[in-house]
Amino acid sequence: MTNPLHDLAREGVSVWLDDLSRERLVSGSLAAQIEDGTVVGVTTNPSIFKAAITGSHLYDEKVARYARAGADGVVRALTTEDVRDACDLLAPVYERTGGVDGRVSIEVDPRLAHDADPTLLQARMLWSEVGRPNMLVKIPATLAGLPAIQQAISEGISVNVTLIFSLDRYRAVMEAYLAGLEQRLEAGLPVSGIASVASFFVSRVDTAVDARLEEIGTPEALDLRGKAAVANARLAYQAYEETFSGERWQRLKEAGAWPQRPLWASTGVKNPAYPDTLYVTELVAPGTVNTMPEATLRAVADHGEVRGDTIRPNYKDAVAVMRGLQEVGVDLADVTRLLEEQGVAQFETAWNELLESVDQAISATAAK
Repeated sequence: MTNPLHDLAREGVSVWLDDLSRERLVSGSLAAQIEDGTVVGVTTNPSIFKAAITGSHLYDEKVARYARAGADGVVRALTTEDVRDACDLLAPVYERTGGVDGRVSIEVDPRLAHDADPTLLQARMLWSEVGRPNMLVKIPATLAGLPAIQQAISEGISVNVTLIFSLDRYRAVMEAYLAGLEQRLEAGLPVSGIASVASFFVSRVDTAVDARLEEIGTPEALDLRGKAAVANARLAYQAYEETFSGERWQRLKEAGAWPQRPLWASTGVKNPAYPDTLYVTELVAPGTVNTMPEATLRAVADHGEVRGDTIRPNYKDAVAVMRGLQEVGVDLADVTRLLEEQGVAQFETAWNELLESVDQAISATAAK
């Protein structure tokens, strides 16, 4: 019996783990997942680092060592060190895949999400401090983030664009990527080797849309529960195919550019009534990344059914779902706008709580 995670790889889906901690690094659990081929990349976010650092004593010695830098400095030192070590673990994957996989993401300070210049400044600093070619700097796909993304790409910084919920914003993200490559090309600089993924969030869309459908309460509305997120992501892949074709992309491709791959994020199922592998097995297509929390990764390995491409044959169904949502009165644009606001706020809260916890740890160390 084959491992469904390996089946995903054969279908062109790169499996990345949506988690990182010092515990994973020192225990060898991440190394084992990399060695058996089930994981070929890692993503992080402020919530993940908060859980890792506040939930383990493995960071205590380093907190004391870097204490003079203050909470911000300590957190930066801890997170960049974890990401650097994960990059080194994944370096063989990076080499084997020609730079396509073996990537590790680290996010800019979420408090900067609505300010382009500081976001870009920190993206540059993180790129330099981690100092690994297989790192991706995570930049939120806010309106302020778009120019930072374009400029970072033009400077040769590989970027994971995060917190994408709507098709319109996704198209703007792809435009920023292409424009950054073109800017670089026009400056006579190479575009080969610059990597980018666009993290399109999935499960949160169903959570928000389902709540509105249940409030509407008609049979037509209730029949659409659990369908919006997959349909939204499938149409995102259609937009990806449209964007990375034609003369404009061909010129960049001939110069050595890589497409910006769609990455399915937030793939842990939040409604227990839905299959726990829903946002993996229903979003299979070549050239995609699926970043999974550990529970989802294990569920797929245990009972995931990989049935080939489940995106491109279902474009018409996805359009029908979107039409149905509109007909019953769900304003998807409003849903995705609120989800972006909530996503930024959630990461900012996690970051502030992490800083507060580290600050308390520093104070306790000084008191000893």
